[in-house]
Amino acid sequence: MAHPPQFIGMIAHRAQSEIHPPQDPVVDPDYVSRFARAHEEGGFDRILVAWGSTSPDALLVAGHAAAATSRIGFMVAHRPGFVAPTLAARQFATFDHLSGGRAAVHIISGGSSAEQRKDGDWLDHDQRYARSEEYVALLKRLWTEDRPFNHEGTYYHFEQGFAEVKPIQKPHIPVFFGGSSDVAVDIAGRIADVYAFWGETLDQARETIARVRTSVAKAGRDPHAIRFSMSFRPVLAASEEAAWARADRIIARIRELRAEAVGSGGRKPESIGSKRLLEAAAGGRVRDARLWTEVAAAVGAGANTTALVGTAEQVADSLADYHALGVDTFLIRGFDPLEDAIEYGRDLLPATRAAIAARGAIRVAAE
Repeated sequence: MAHPPQFIGMIAHRAQSEIHPPQDPVVDPDYVSRFARAHEEGGFDRILVAWGSTSPDALLVAGHAAAATSRIGFMVAHRPGFVAPTLAARQFATFDHLSGGRAAVHIISGGSSAEQRKDGDWLDHDQRYARSEEYVALLKRLWTEDRPFNHEGTYYHFEQGFAEVKPIQKPHIPVFFGGSSDVAVDIAGRIADVYAFWGETLDQARETIARVRTSVAKAGRDPHAIRFSMSFRPVLAASEEAAWARADRIIARIRELRAEAVGSGGRKPESIGSKRLLEAAAGGRVRDARLWTEVAAAVGAGANTTALVGTAEQVADSLADYHALGVDTFLIRGFDPLEDAIEYGRDLLPATRAAIAARGAIRVAAE
């Protein structure tokens, strides 16, 4: 049975995007608060706070945003390897209490060795994912076990580890986990509560969902217990023609900024997820009905860069197509981040809920 849709937005520590170069200050507390409140007022379920190897601390940014809001949940990106799991368990459990049970953690194993090395991490791709599995298993034990325990693993060892503070949420804080490589999907089957992936074509998404569910079943879990979160960059306008005109302005601005940047582009992505986006882009500027791939191709697909272009109703219909495949959570953010979040809340979220509900009603009637 399909879950009702959930929507995750994304806030940043200052105003910036692919078409808006960042400006000082690096941390803008007022912007963080306004950005978070816009998502809460728009009816989003959660907001992602991203991680970067040179960026402000995501958990502290989330704490500030939580203090400015009352209902919306948080999906805090977190990379294993730089904080001991015993400490991270206590940090996230504390945040769950201070936010009133609104915490979730998004485990980022790392798709770029160069970026990992900025924080002193020299493990290779497969080792990073193996470390993430050990790390998440320890988080869950620390969040749920009522007695201290010893651990001696490949990447962590401690004696009498214990978290006095347990999460409000039971059995534990939700764990989002991503990665498209074989090792990542294998590990996701064992530890993920929600599998997160970037916006792919419908055929690619169908394949990914099947791979992950097979992995979940192999781990002895119910293959339908895991949930799926997919990320898109919706580009909306009052008409389809106007939406594509806006998309053309976005890609022109991105190319202009990248031409001005020193040393932009040139490296092939290590991330398998990035390679899948580039595979989608190789199939054409637009895939399926309205999956726009030009931004992914222009920036090397190093992040969530595939877009859905059209009116709110048209994009909602496309999201309903993914929901029918099993995707029940949509992480959406815009190229004009704050303004788009407001527009999504006003137009896209209600339209998507209505489109999904209508399909459900048709299905029930047919049965």
